[in-house]
Amino acid sequence: MNRTVAAVVAALLIAVPATAADLFERVDHHVVSNDGVDIHYVSTGQGEVLLFVHGFPHFWYVWNQQMEGLSDRYRTVAMDTRGANKSGQPEGVESYSLEHLMGDIDAVITDLGVDQVTLVAHDWGGIVSWYYTMDERYRSKVSRLVMLNLTHPMSFSRALAEGTDQQRQNVQYAKDFQNPGAGAMIEGYAQQLVQRYASQGDQTVQFVRDAYARSDFEKLLNYYRANYDAYWGLGDTELPTIQVPVLQFHGLQDTALDKDGLNRTWDRIAADYTLVTYPDVGHDIQLEVPDRVTATMRWWLASH
Repeated sequence: MNRTVAAVVAALLIAVPATAADLFERVDHHVVSNDGVDIHYVSTGQGEVLLFVHGFPHFWYVWNQQMEGLSDRYRTVAMDTRGANKSGQPEGVESYSLEHLMGDIDAVITDLGVDQVTLVAHDWGGIVSWYYTMDERYRSKVSRLVMLNLTHPMSFSRALAEGTDQQRQNVQYAKDFQNPGAGAMIEGYAQQLVQRYASQGDQTVQFVRDAYARSDFEKLLNYYRANYDAYWGLGDTELPTIQVPVLQFHGLQDTALDKDGLNRTWDRIAADYTLVTYPDVGHDIQLEVPDRVTATMRWWLASH
C-alpha cells in the first residue's frame, strides 16, 4: 500500500464509529415474498444500495458495524437469508437450493426498486453471491462485488482437489453438517457467538440471542445438503467470468476456507480485482476487524 492510500485509509478509520449498539432500533424493516417464502431485510441511510448477505449461522446484524460506518454515504441493506431470524423457514431440502437462494436476493433487489446494487457477502452468502453475479439472468443487477472469506467456487474446488490431506480434513465439516440432527450442535455454537456482541451492552446481547433462538439451524444446514456440489464438488467445471469490480477480503487464519483457494481468482474476473488479506484474522472477518473492513470498503467503493 502506498503512502497516499495508507493516509486515506487511516483517515477513514477515524471516521468509522466504534460501535453500532443501537442500530437495531433505528433500521427500517421490510418483508418481500419469493414464491411464497417471506424474506426479511432491514435498511438505513440514503443513496446507492449496498446489499449485505450474511453467512452461516448468522443473521443480518452481523453487518452492524459496516452498516453504521457506511450509511452516511450509502443505503445499507442487510437481509436475513431463508431459515434465519425473521425470514421464512420452508420445509424440505429442495427449498434451500441455490436457485431459491439466488431468487431471494433478486426478490430483495426488486423490492428495493433499484436497477443495480453492490453485493457484500460472507460465507454462504458469498457462495450465493458469486453465482448470482455470474448468472446471466441476474448479473446486470450487480455493479460491484465485495466478498469476505469465501473464495471463488472454481478456485476453491481446484485447490481442494490438489490440496493436502489436512485441507481435505478441514472441510469434512461440510459433509458432517449434512447428517440428520446436526443442527442441534450448531445451537450451542450460536450462543457462543452471542458473546461477541458483549461490548455493545446487555440489550444488544439479548437482541442477538433472541434472533438466534428464532433461527432454525437444522433447516439452515439444508444449504449444505442442497448445494454441496456447487462449492465443494465442482471438479473441472467451468463457470462464467465475473464482469464487475471485485473487492475480496480474506482472514488467513481461516482453516475451513484455506487461503490456497485465493489462487487464480484473478483469472475468473474480467474487471478490477482487489485482494486484501489479514494474517492474524479468521473466518468472521467483519466481526474480528470491523473497523478495518469498513474503512477499506469505504475507500474502495469511492474509487470504483
